[in-house]
Amino acid sequence: MKTDYLIVGSGLSALTFGALMANSGKTVQVLEAHEHPGGFGHTFTMAKNYTFNAQFHYVWDCGEGQTVNRVLKKLGLDKEVTFERYDPKGFDHMRMPEYAVDIPSEPAELIHRLSALFPESSDRIRRFINEVEKIGAGMKRLSPPIKPIELLQHPNEVFCTAQYLNSTLQDVFDKFQLPQAAQTLLALQWLDFLLPPNQLSFYAWVALFRGYQAGAFYPTNHFESVINALVKVIESHGGKVLLNHEVINFKVTDRTVIGVEAINISTHQTSEFMGDTVICNIDPKKAAKMIGESQFSPAIRRKLDYEYSASNYMAYCAVKDIDLRDYGFGKWNLFHTGHQNLNEAFAQMYDRHDFSNPSFAITTPTLLTESNRDCPEDCQIVEFLTVANYDYFKQLRESDRQVYNHKKQEIFDAILDVVEAKYVPNFRKHMVFHITGSPTTNERFCWCPNGNSYGSTLTPRNMGLGRLNHETSLKHFYFCNASSGYPGFAPTVWTGALLYQRLSGDVILGYSESKPLI
Repeated sequence: MKTDYLIVGSGLSALTFGALMANSGKTVQVLEAHEHPGGFGHTFTMAKNYTFNAQFHYVWDCGEGQTVNRVLKKLGLDKEVTFERYDPKGFDHMRMPEYAVDIPSEPAELIHRLSALFPESSDRIRRFINEVEKIGAGMKRLSPPIKPIELLQHPNEVFCTAQYLNSTLQDVFDKFQLPQAAQTLLALQWLDFLLPPNQLSFYAWVALFRGYQAGAFYPTNHFESVINALVKVIESHGGKVLLNHEVINFKVTDRTVIGVEAINISTHQTSEFMGDTVICNIDPKKAAKMIGESQFSPAIRRKLDYEYSASNYMAYCAVKDIDLRDYGFGKWNLFHTGHQNLNEAFAQMYDRHDFSNPSFAITTPTLLTESNRDCPEDCQIVEFLTVANYDYFKQLRESDRQVYNHKKQEIFDAILDVVEAKYVPNFRKHMVFHITGSPTTNERFCWCPNGNSYGSTLTPRNMGLGRLNHETSLKHFYFCNASSGYPGFAPTVWTGALLYQRLSGDVILGYSESKPLI
């Protein structure tokens, strides 16, 4: 049976697009290779009691009138899918040798806190933060759909923003001559990008940093509720979300994609699925290779020539007979580094595979919402995240599984040694469950090539004017993915909603919401 929109993959951008199209009266069918929908947003349960989200930790752009809220209202889900805000007085707690700062929502307060730590650099800090505010405003003006009148009315913002097109975060730190420790505190959420300051696009950092300042959130009923609500919209309007269906071939006639061939992983039966329009949520580069790169225009082939982002190491844990709030945890994340310089911290872990002095993030989902569905009432969930090299872990896993498992345990022990020394004494004694994931785990369970966490790497080259978007040069075929939009929770919602808006003509994103968000 032919459907209006055949969607390959059920990541958040695809589910957003599919739910909006189904809600508008179109027929929608989604094919997903995994046993769970949601891509990086999928939820899994271990040992029958402990529930974890694969990769999402905290989100933004979810406040009243912002991107996520506007989409949920359009779908009639804004009362069902709600969010809890992190502490605006300090949503990210940054910790490093000799210095600590809690990042507040108010830029003026951030200037005050950093100036108290670095009084001799207070003027440079103030000018840097003010520049970040100006660039953030300019990025909105330059984001699709661009309104020429806005560019003419705000020439200073636009010009100022344009000059940073090829800049890394380190370039801008150097321009303003910020102290090394101040740089580290400001960039310590680098694990949200898995790139150090000397590689990270300044645009990407500004978008995320300012986005979280405007409001960092966590879903009231955890991320599973968000994914399930979008699936429910599709299915309640007659659409289908078929799990365990891996697409193995695209059907192309006269540069027109008319459908796909997929195998049911459970039954090993192969079937054809047809659609008037095919939406590709799987990695664009992978899809292009399946179709044949020669089918695409030279311009699209150039845009498909991106590098994948780095991958990560995750540890999912449950603790019992302890309240982490007694140890300084709450409605915020904690970022730790033992290094003064994050460029060196990245090189040590990613390039040299040395985790003896780890930099990592800690998030505590059970402290962010009153809903305790993710574990028994007498337990709390805590998760650790750091960067890891896919090629290194792949080689270990393929050559010697025992060495591979030993390396994962080595990293976990290094993190826990820091946790027990600086944050929660005897943490191990209270741990009742844990499981670790490496870059190859990402690849197996999230279907991401090279275990990448964000699609294309967020360097200036990939964040510039040549970045891939929904256009493919093939007829009735569109990309809808982190690499053809932007990675993260709110950005993928934006990506799916913007594609819906462009194909349907139904405008749901106002000017302030129609912006790429990292």
